[in-house]
This record gives sequence, C-alpha cells and structure tokens, in this order.
Amino acid sequence: MTELKNVELELSRFRARVLFAAAMVLLGFGLVFARLAYLQVLRYDELSTRAENNRISVVPIVPNRGLILDRNGVVLANNYSAYTLELTPSKLADLDATIDELAQVVNVSAADRRRFKRLMEDSKSFESLPLRTRLSDEEVARFAVQRYRFPGVDIKARLFRNYPLGEVGAHVIGYIGRINQAEKEKIDESEDAANYRGTDYIGKLGIEQSYERELHGVTGFEEVETSAGGRAVRRLRSSPATPGNTVVLSIDIKLQALVEQLYGNRRGALVAIDPKTGEVLAFVSKPSFDPNLFVDGIDVENWKALNESIDKPLLNRALRGTYPPGSTFKPFMAMAALNSGKRGPHQVIFDGGSFMFGNHRFRSHGDGGLGMVDMHRSIVKSSNVYYYSLANEMGVDLMYEQLAPFGFGQLTGIDIEGEVRGVLPSTAWKRKAYKRPEQQKWYAGETISLGIGQGYNNFTMLQLANAMATLVAGGERHRPHLVREIRDVVSRERRAVGVEHIEPLDLKPEHVDVIRRAMYGVTQEGTSTRVFMGAPYQSGGKTGTAQAVGVRQNEKYNASRLAEYLRDHSLYTAFAPVDDPKIALAVIVENAGFGAQAAAPIARRVLDYWLSGVYPSEEDIAASQRSETSAPIGTPRLAAQVALPAAVAAVPSTGASAPAPTAAPAVVPSGTAAPAIATTPASAPASAPAAAGSAPLPSESAPPLPDKPAAPRPGSPLPPAPTPAPSPVPVPAREPSPTLPIVEVR
Repeated sequence: MTELKNVELELSRFRARVLFAAAMVLLGFGLVFARLAYLQVLRYDELSTRAENNRISVVPIVPNRGLILDRNGVVLANNYSAYTLELTPSKLADLDATIDELAQVVNVSAADRRRFKRLMEDSKSFESLPLRTRLSDEEVARFAVQRYRFPGVDIKARLFRNYPLGEVGAHVIGYIGRINQAEKEKIDESEDAANYRGTDYIGKLGIEQSYERELHGVTGFEEVETSAGGRAVRRLRSSPATPGNTVVLSIDIKLQALVEQLYGNRRGALVAIDPKTGEVLAFVSKPSFDPNLFVDGIDVENWKALNESIDKPLLNRALRGTYPPGSTFKPFMAMAALNSGKRGPHQVIFDGGSFMFGNHRFRSHGDGGLGMVDMHRSIVKSSNVYYYSLANEMGVDLMYEQLAPFGFGQLTGIDIEGEVRGVLPSTAWKRKAYKRPEQQKWYAGETISLGIGQGYNNFTMLQLANAMATLVAGGERHRPHLVREIRDVVSRERRAVGVEHIEPLDLKPEHVDVIRRAMYGVTQEGTSTRVFMGAPYQSGGKTGTAQAVGVRQNEKYNASRLAEYLRDHSLYTAFAPVDDPKIALAVIVENAGFGAQAAAPIARRVLDYWLSGVYPSEEDIAASQRSETSAPIGTPRLAAQVALPAAVAAVPSTGASAPAPTAAPAVVPSGTAAPAIATTPASAPASAPAAAGSAPLPSESAPPLPDKPAAPRPGSPLPPAPTPAPSPVPVPAREPSPTLPIVEVR
C-alpha cells in the first residue's frame, strides 16, 4: 500500500523548527551583542585602563642619593653606577638550577648565593633581586650573548654608595643598607610610601639615617610600552627623578683624620665643639669600621670580626660610650660651689693627702698632700681632698641641681640618633634605677667620690665637651649639631642649619673668670704644663684619670699588675684661646693611665691644628700613638699642605672583577652644586666592598651587656643597643653597697 503523507503537518513542523532555530540564533546574537555592549559601554573605562596597563608599564626612577661633604667641601659619601645580575624568583621554574647554569657564564660565589637567599627572605617573589653586583664589562658581554637561555634574569645598572675615606668618620657619616621588612612596613604606613617605589636602600646609621629625607631625593617615573612578552618597545613619557640634597657637615674631616691617626690602635673618643655656635668640629670614636662593607650586605667573616671584637669597633663611643669623668669634673664642681654660695674662690681647705669620712679613708695624691688649697690651686694641682669635702658639704641633690643645667645626665639633642643619657646621680634617680628598697636608699658615703667625678657619675664625651663649651662661653648654650647647611642640587639654594640657642645659664662673669684662669693655670704650672710647653696660644685644660675598676682601701694602684682593659682611663678637657674661646673639647683614651700622658697630647695637637693651622710631624704622630711624647716633636707641617689619608679598600669576594684604584677624595667648591653621581656603569672603585654574603646589621644584633659585665671588660662603655633609641634611665654597671665604699681614688 502506498503511504500517504500529511504535507501540511510536515510543513508546520519544519516551520516550527526553523522558527526555533532562528530564535536561538537571534538569542545567541542578542547575548553576544548584550555582552559586547556591557563590555564596550558599561565597563569601557575600567577595561580600557586595564588594557592600557597591560600595554604600558610604569617604571619608578630611583633618584641619585645626595652627597655628604665636610665643612671644606671634601666629599665623604658619593655614588657610582655598576652593572648587577638580577633574578626575579617568580619567573623562574627552578631557582637553584638557574643559578647553577648562571655560574657557568659568570662567576657566582658561595657568598653571593648566601646573600641572595637572605635577600629572598626579606623580599617578595616578584621583586628583582641582585645575585651578583659590580659585574665587569667582560661578564656583562658573556651574559648578553646567552641571555635567551635565562628568562627572568636580566642585567641592570644600579647606583651604589661609596665612602671614599673608608673608616675615617664612619660613626658620624653612617652607612646605607638594604631596606628590611620592618622598614618596608614603616615606609608603607608613612606619607613617603610613593617616594620609595623602587628604592632598595635606606640610611642605617649616622647622618645617612638622620638626614634620610634630605639625602633620598624625589622618585621619578617613566611610562614604557611593552610587548605581550613583557619586553620594552618604546618610552611614552617620563618624569625625571630629583636628586637628593647635598648635606654639608660642620666636621673638618682632616682634623677628624688626624685625631683618628693619633689614637693608633688605642680605644677612645674625642668631641670638639665651637662654643659660639654649637658646631661639632670633630666627632671621633676609635676604633672605627669601613662603612663600605655594609652597603651591599656585609659578609659573615667581616661581620663576625666586627661584632665579636673585644675593642667593639661598632660602638660609637662619642655618642653612646659613658665614662666617669674623673678630675675633669672638678671645674664644674667649683662653678657649682660658686653659684650655690657653698664656697668662695679664696676659701682655703687643708689637703693632707686623704679625706676621712667616718672610718673610711678617701685617698688623694699618694701618701702626701698639697697643704693649704684655695679654689684656683685645687684645679691647677687637682686636689682630691678639696672636692671630697665640697661634695660632702653640698650633698648629692644640690650637686644635681647645679650640674644638670650644664647637660650632665641629659640628652644634648645632637642631630644624629642613638644618644644615651648617661648618669648624673640624685636621690630621685637612685629610687627609679633600683628595685629593692635597700638599694634605693642614698648613703652619705656615696656622695664623697662624686666630687672628683667617680662613683655613679657616667657621661659621654659629647656631654663633657658640650658642658665645657657652655662653661667657657659664660653660660651661653647652643644645641650641638653636625650638619652645617643643606644645598638643593636643583635650585642651588643653600639652607643654613640654624644655630639653636638654648636659654643661657645665669653664671656671673667673675665666677667664669675664676674657672677660666684656673684651667689656664693647669697648662702653665699644673698637671699638663709639659704638654702645652711652647704653645703659641693661651689655652685652659683639665686632666682626668677615671677608674675602670675599684682599688681596695689598703692597696695601691699598679697599672703593670693589671690587664690592659682594667687600667685607668686617660681624660682631658680643653678650650682655647682663654679670653675668647673658639674651640672646646673632651677626649678620653681608654685604659691609658694618667690624663696628661695620653689624652692631653691629643688635645694639644687638635688645638695646634685649629688655632695655628699646624699638622704634627710623622715622628710626633708615631710617638703620640705610643703615649711617648708630651709637647710636639719633630718639624711640624702646614695643615693645608697635608693630604688626606687614602681609604683602605675592601677585599673583593672570589670572582669579582678587580677594582680600579680610587682617586683622591673630591672637593666640591662651595659655590657649586655637587654632582649626585660619580661614574657611569663600570667596575667598583677600590673603596667599594665586593658582593658578599649578608649578615645582620649592628643595630639588629650586639645585645647590651648585663648589669655586671664579665671580665675582662669591667668598667667599659655600654655597647650598642638593639634600637637607636636611648634608654630613659641607664642602669649603672654595678649595684650599690649598703655600706660605705672602700676604694682608693686618684
């Protein structure tokens, strides 16, 4: 049979299918057009910005760091550019394998690997990190021809900090180091976050740290068009970086270098101040260190040598080392007596060689005394008995009231971080410093040795020099400062760091004259007569000998029987000229004995340099280093004709290119703006450190000593604290005794 088809039904079904298909097609196109409209219209701004960001990369331009100059224009810190081999960990599939392959092209030492691993711990995986720094031109060429093998690895030109004079003035200048995680977080929370985009280094110590904002400059940027593979195609626009400002110090670096040379291998500190302005002329801490070692991460060996040295080269003794002032305290005690009315200049005390307090005998000059002593003679001949009895009459709290205004036991406010307060004792201080009730009580016998600068008295050389400047200036006070002016390298504008006057002390001119004349007598007929023999100017001074350890009542001090670190400290304070002081200073040579033997000769050479423009002979410098001379010997030289010492170059790590010799330190004329960069990409200069394994910075290690330091360093200055902030109340190195002290004091 023939099957009959329902054509109408078939056509109806076909039409339905076509309509459904057409509807689906229209729906699909509708969705496409709707999505297109959503993306092209509603989200146009957002997506166009994202697309532009994929096409355009904004690269920060790190500014050249500002120079640091001394008062005469000598460059103390500058920059140079060198090639670095850098890796971006997030772009590498196998980091260790990549480094192994790179080591076949350029030399990568074990120290480089350790430093890179340490940088990775403190950085994010997408940041570019240097594996090798200061590549030679040959190494750059070798890598360039094989660059295609190493995606995520690139050659960059980076700026490096350089300290041309090496160890000279290192504690003042400071150094820069790579920004750690804590510093990153602090920067991100500050208003300077945008200005530190792309910056890897920051000031860590000294002027580099305290004047970071002036030295850093303003970060620029450039917009670069990139390909899909991330390669730069062309630069679209840019905003140049603004170099950091030039910081001019009040330090005379030649004087600084002379003092450091005079110390030789001895330890100590010297601070010299202009009493009229508060400018610091020399700020010496010995031994010192080479700041170039820290710029790119100090290697483990050098860090261990610095951190574990018994001489503590990382300790800024001028700022953080506290010492008993010894007899250099006596002129201030005399002024306190005059101000308080406890004694007049002509009142006479009998010095029989010792002072009895109860059953305890405080010794003076051996077994003999000075006889009848007035105030003038007590300073000239350094009578201990005079000041034992004066301290007993005044009492500790009156002494505090009279001496604190001179800055003892107070922060001077100098313009670098890390200053410690020291200790000027009082009954209130002792109650705060100790916990147990029997320790908090002040015993009358503890007052006696304070009169000669012993006991709890502990001050920095900065405080002692600042107090001397205040005293000889008749009570005029200025906040000591190390920076003289700031120079804008763009506008060439000079901004003087204003002399900050502090309310003067109410000192009577006749009283000041008594002290000045007595200290002048010290150099003419007193304890430093031989040192200042033949000086072409009139100066005043005071010798001091401070105990590092106590001596029992029935024993005598014998330096030859003691280890070096247990011997007395040698101190001297000085000013000149007598009638119009232009310089005041305080100097200490640790464990060097009598003040006139080691400290006073250094002070004499400083005054000769500053007032007469005279530089000691090589023979005299060598004898001074051994404490074998008083007045200068040999033929002196004109200071202007003596060259600055050359810096000692850091030892390059294995595989680093041999550095070229460093030229003599540049001098920037006072009327010109200093350039912010010294060279084009090249090998490192001699004074720049080689790439090496990284280690903790001094501020991140070196824990403070316990209250009772272990042998062989009792009586040594406090070590650096973990943070630069000084403690509010330093705890003395020894605990008080509930009984009267039984010591021999000289």
